Amino acid sequence: MSIQENYNKIKNQLPSEVGLVAVSKTHPVSAIQEVYDLGQKVFGENKVQELVEKYPQLPKDIQWHLIGHLQTNKVKYIAEFIDTIQSVDSEKLLHEINKEAGKYSRKINILLQVKIAEEDTKFGLEIEEAKNLFEKFVNGEFPNVEITGLMGMATFTEDESQVRKEFQKLKSLFDHLNTIRPLQTLSMGMSDDFPIAIECGANSVRVGSAIFGRRDYSI
Repeated sequence: MSIQENYNKIKNQLPSEVGLVAVSKTHPVSAIQEVYDLGQKVFGENKVQELVEKYPQLPKDIQWHLIGHLQTNKVKYIAEFIDTIQSVDSEKLLHEINKEAGKYSRKINILLQVKIAEEDTKFGLEIEEAKNLFEKFVNGEFPNVEITGLMGMATFTEDESQVRKEFQKLKSLFDHLNTIRPLQTLSMGMSDDFPIAIECGANSVRVGSAIFGRRDYSI
């Protein structure tokens, strides 16, 4: 199917209250522009270098989300324009984002990435770490960021019960923090598991290959 057919198929599967981050990593500017022209305004990239290369070539009303692991020394390259960093997995990184956002007198939206998968390869905060960071934010420690929600990745497995259990774990934390200070975004689910994530309460999903097709690793 074409990118347009893929995109329309995904959009038709999403309830109206669920936002879509079109994950454009490793795909060319022309493909991103095609999806933008279909009405998509929120795109996700994994790597700072790739994002910095694409940003000047595309419309300025795109809301860019950084969804991959972010090193503290790379924050400065995206602080001026990034809308949301979904992959905040340490207090050190949060301090750096707060510092760099302050240089541009702006607030950067962030999601705390919580480790819910049983795989060792996944980044993320432990649940207690996430609670502690959120408490520091609520107490005013990071004035140049806005914690708008949580992000998590489930284990890559065909065991749907395990995936569902992991998503429910994140939803439970989201509900808890939401009673302390209102949150907007629960980002769970990718191309393979977003229907389960939505069942478990996700209101934002990150879909790449199901829209753009197989990744072009030649970039």
